[in-house]
Order: sequence, then C-alpha cells, then structure tokens
Amino acid sequence: MEQRDIRNLALIGFMGTGKSTAGQMAARFLGFEFLDTDQLIEERAGRTIPEIFEQAGETVFRELESQVIELVGQESGKVISTGGGVGANSDHVASLKKHSLVVCLWANPETIYRRVSAQGNRPLLECEDPKGRIHQLLEERSPFYRQADVLLSTELRPLRDVASLLCRHFREAQEECRNSKSAV
Repeated sequence: MEQRDIRNLALIGFMGTGKSTAGQMAARFLGFEFLDTDQLIEERAGRTIPEIFEQAGETVFRELESQVIELVGQESGKVISTGGGVGANSDHVASLKKHSLVVCLWANPETIYRRVSAQGNRPLLECEDPKGRIHQLLEERSPFYRQADVLLSTELRPLRDVASLLCRHFREAQEECRNSKSAV
C-alpha cells in the first residue's frame, strides 16, 4: 500500500452539501487556511464559473479544474473545498488523496434542491427539470464520491457538528499516518 502524506483536508461532494460552509468552520477549528477550488478557477480565468461555462464551455472549465487540483497538491495546512464535479473524476480523487484526507459530504437530492434552488450561478441546473438533473448527476457521480476516505452525511446535522466531525476524522487520519510511518 502506498504511503500517504495527509497534510490537508479535501472536501468533495455534490453542490449544496455544505462543503464551503463546513469547510470554512473546519479550517478555523484546525487553524488552517480555507481554499475553494471554484474560487481559484475564477481567479485563474479572470471570470466567473457561469461565464466560463457560457463563453468557453464545460470542457474548458474541467481543464481549469484539473490545473487547480494539481496546484493544490503543493499545499499544506489547508482545507480544500472542491467543486461538485471534482469528486466525479477518479484522477482528481487520486490526486487529492496523495496529500489530503478526502471526505465526501452528501445529502439526499430533495435536500440539495432545497438548499440550491434559491441560489443562482449553478450552470448545471439551468434546465427544465433541475430536480431530475440533481438525481441524474448524483447517480452518475455516486461511484466516484464513494472513493473518498470518509462519507459524511450533512442531512440532519448542524454544519458546526459537520465541521467538528471533519476535524476529528482529519486528526485521526494524521495520527494513523504518523503511526504507519514510524512502524516502517
């Protein structure tokens, strides 16, 4: 088994599962910096994600996403909140696992719809049937999301509790890494 160097906490999962909010809280609890891959993409591109989708298409967005995932691998002491599609790419998950404990936050489709329906800037849900699209995307992405080290429901938990659980899982994973290194 490959030796891991867990120095970051990476959050994957569908939009509306609490990655940004719980991730920011966890970063504060751990004394880490919070990074949002979507924000980093926007900074690199000089435009918003909806603009990237509209002007350049999803393929260009996914290329930028891959570049940012590679870039965050050089970081330490970060909580990394990823866009909803990052966890749907095995290469991205494998890249994140080299330096991070990867936690997938999840919720059921109805909860996700309720959380994101009032928000704009969700290009993948700009369609006739956003609820159906959520179901479809969750079904497609589920096998990839299950590659995370930890699956954590945000369904019936206050986000503060989610953040505390993230910190606990991270500290346990770091301890396990240290113990496995000293056993070698």
